[in-house]
Amino acid sequence: MRASDKLNVGIVGAAGRGAGFRLAFEASGRVRIHAVCDVNRDKLEDARARLGATEKYADYDEMLERSELDAVVIGTPMPLHVPQSVAALRRGLHVLSEVPAGVSIEECRELVRECKRSKAVYMMAENYTYMRPNVLVRELVRRGLFGEVYYAEGEYIHELKELNEITRWRRKWQTGINGITYPTHSIGPILQWFDGQRAVRVACAGSGHHYRDPRGDRYENEDSVVMLCKMTRGGLVKVRVDMLSDRPHAMTNYQLQGTLGSYESARRAGEKNNIWLRQLHGPPTEWHDLEELVEGHMPEMWRRPPEGALKAGHGGGDYFEVMDWLNSILDGTPCPIGIHEAMDMTLPGLVSQQSVLQDGAWLEVPDSRQW
Repeated sequence: MRASDKLNVGIVGAAGRGAGFRLAFEASGRVRIHAVCDVNRDKLEDARARLGATEKYADYDEMLERSELDAVVIGTPMPLHVPQSVAALRRGLHVLSEVPAGVSIEECRELVRECKRSKAVYMMAENYTYMRPNVLVRELVRRGLFGEVYYAEGEYIHELKELNEITRWRRKWQTGINGITYPTHSIGPILQWFDGQRAVRVACAGSGHHYRDPRGDRYENEDSVVMLCKMTRGGLVKVRVDMLSDRPHAMTNYQLQGTLGSYESARRAGEKNNIWLRQLHGPPTEWHDLEELVEGHMPEMWRRPPEGALKAGHGGGDYFEVMDWLNSILDGTPCPIGIHEAMDMTLPGLVSQQSVLQDGAWLEVPDSRQW
């Protein structure tokens, strides 16, 4: 990187999800979007202009070869995350990759190997871990107000049948494989609440098939799929992913249970996030609003976020994940969702896809730290 200069970043998938990082980069003040890349040539020039990039490419390898980059953002479909991350890491380029980290255990092994070889920073962009309520709950856990956490639930309920036909890769990689194909938004925050633990075994089952795509083909993924995870110290986590059922929008929902407290996120707009903590609220007679605990408990990052943070997308999550990535690159701060955290959020879903084929058998989840 050039001394006393901004980080030169290339964005692949710039005509789609990759463009969503622009506001976060602008708010950081530490990045120059130098190059953009997308296979959609019709939208490439518009993406270059909107993101203020100097260069544009329709070929990712050409961008890596020709452009003067320090880092890349990978906002492409799921099956491209590992090969594009590996290609960048081999050139010493820092990587911020969309979720999940990979689509097979074999390619995840390859990504881990390359991260160990490279001096560049790899981070997976799991923005739901940075959302305001999830950050506050994490801090309450850190302060011991939940006691020992031993049970949690995470749900991703996002009907995507029409979007499948627009972004066709989803039809194969999200709804064309049975099991939990998109786990990280659900399990990501929970793993941070279960600080230092990971899912060591999973079992997965589905609710059956009730929908067909516009061509009359049955979706391979069952409508609602549930994964149970046994954690390092014996706790239990339930993850539900449903991208097919006809129902009003819910997106993400969370629950957390500890020996001294309980949390249930709001399920609908206008509802409160419910919490009860014995040390603050006494015997468990009623729920309290999570917002009541902001004063005195909310981490500094969310007390006075910069004006641009909330505009950056995903409730500020995009901004804060970008800042952590940049701090890791420029200041040497430990990366909070580095390669092993990314694997902890990705691998349970991949193993669940094996479990559901074995009638819900409990299967071991590999620990990438041992690879």
